[in-house]
Amino acid sequence: MSLLAAAGIPTSKGFTAAAAEPSALDWRILRRILTHTRPYAAKRNTIFALTVARAIQKPAMAWAIAAVINGPITGGDYRGAVWGAAGFFALAVLTELTFHFRQRLQLELGEAVVHDLRNDVFQQLQRMPLSYFNKTKLGRILGRVITDIESVRRGVQNVFFFSLLAFGQMAGAAGLMLYYNWVLFCVLLAVGPLVWLTNRHFHPRLSVHSRAAAESQSRLTGSVAETVKGMRVIQGYARQRESDDRYGRLIDRHSDNNVGLAHESSLYLPLLELHSQVFLAALLVVGGYGALHGFAGMEIGSLIAFFFLPSLFFQSLQHLGNLYTQAITSMAGAERVFQLLDLKLDWTDAPHALDLPDPRTAHGRADAPASATTPGTKGARVEFRDVSFAYEPGRMVLNNLCFTAAAGETVALVGHTGSGKTSIVNLIAKFYLPTSGDILIDGQEIRTLRGESLRSQMGIVLQTNFLFTGTVLENIRLGRPGATDAEVRAAAASLDCLDLLESLPQGFATEVGERGTSLSLGQRQLICFTRALLANPRILILDEATSSVDTITESRLQHALDRLLATRTSFVVAHRLSTIRRADQILVLDQGCIVERGPHLQLLARRGAYHALYRQFALAE
Repeated sequence: MSLLAAAGIPTSKGFTAAAAEPSALDWRILRRILTHTRPYAAKRNTIFALTVARAIQKPAMAWAIAAVINGPITGGDYRGAVWGAAGFFALAVLTELTFHFRQRLQLELGEAVVHDLRNDVFQQLQRMPLSYFNKTKLGRILGRVITDIESVRRGVQNVFFFSLLAFGQMAGAAGLMLYYNWVLFCVLLAVGPLVWLTNRHFHPRLSVHSRAAAESQSRLTGSVAETVKGMRVIQGYARQRESDDRYGRLIDRHSDNNVGLAHESSLYLPLLELHSQVFLAALLVVGGYGALHGFAGMEIGSLIAFFFLPSLFFQSLQHLGNLYTQAITSMAGAERVFQLLDLKLDWTDAPHALDLPDPRTAHGRADAPASATTPGTKGARVEFRDVSFAYEPGRMVLNNLCFTAAAGETVALVGHTGSGKTSIVNLIAKFYLPTSGDILIDGQEIRTLRGESLRSQMGIVLQTNFLFTGTVLENIRLGRPGATDAEVRAAAASLDCLDLLESLPQGFATEVGERGTSLSLGQRQLICFTRALLANPRILILDEATSSVDTITESRLQHALDRLLATRTSFVVAHRLSTIRRADQILVLDQGCIVERGPHLQLLARRGAYHALYRQFALAE
């Protein structure tokens, strides 16, 4: 095996994440990274050309030194030596200019690829169904978007082109050494088996430690994200010590992985450097003898060039050793990014899915109406036909549900925790698809409708309200971005909460803080109510929506809600009697089945499951 092959990246084939011994590099991932450079082909090809030029220039400088020594200097031609020095200086300037432009274009190309990857990953996350976010830790998602994509950047900017440069310089140096003296080149080849054995020993170890370090980094990010989100619970139960211990164990594991990687690298790189020193020592012995005794056509200039060329050769070899560690890390990050991009969605809209006709607009489109608070919005008819649903195969949470909500009707869903109330509203919003059975919206099966079109005609207020960083006005406008300030105020006035929002420190311009932490729970919920009603929805879902609103505020809201819910098809999950009593239809759920249905007074008269729940609600209030 030649020394170039021995010094290169091993040629074993790709790895899988679960492999017992990860192989060196996955060329499929490398090719896929390169496909992301296609939009920037001109810049990429320019970098290739500059890399080739740079790889030639360094050995050419060693050749120029040898030519000046063997020619003008050996012949006593001072003027020729000056011209030779001037030529060498010009070559050096050209080399540095090539370095400048190659470096700048590499950084620009890396940023462009990362820019596109971030967009692709974010768009993929936007397409993922809610089930993905329920099963995947936030830290792992953040790790893909931040840490792993940055690893890809390093791969594009540094590893790929620097590796080509190092290989090119090694090839150029080897060619010149062979040209100058084949005997000394054979001495170099004798070091090849040592380099090959060193790479064979260390590359798998470096691969294992690099992947372990990348994985433990992802776990650290996940732990921090989870801890920050749950800080109220941690402090509320005084569990800071346990949280510290758990994070400390993750830090210890990550440190062990990094130290293990550092130990392997600290052995690997000095051994590569030792190989160059062994060759230089052999060069002094063999080359010195040849120059003194005229053996094998040795010349002083050629011998001096040989001292420059092996330095360039082994320096490039050492760079490849450094780059190999970075390459493994970049490949591991790219692998995880592409795994996310390649994830098959649990379900998607059918290829020929249609928009749900929107009677709020003149042309049946799903764009926002002119006024978000105009009474008389036509609700949608919602029908469940033998609907069953399971979040996980074999664990049904809804069983053969059948009911119809007429347009403009309010349906209350009641039952103990885990009875399936939230699952029903998730299905209506097409966050999930039913495992079996049909859900019809205005007579159209939900699978034949585009989810975006359906949800553009819905308003949703959940128990766990969510506000984005920004002002109160910006958060309300999320329901209809094109709404004017007057329309936002009108929506708040229709809920009888305009004065409450205007009483905030800066009124509608008040900054809500991250996740709305600068506001009370009730204030956040009022903003969510206003946001939903600004969208003028045909279907309104209230999932424990008034649980964070105090009784006095709720009483103010109730009249407005009655007026606004009157013409909309509404699904209300609630434990408060004031909301349940006014429903046109109440569905009583138990273990995913409808055990009773009907209006409030009729269900009370039966003295069944609803009567028992009602008594519990009454006692709670």
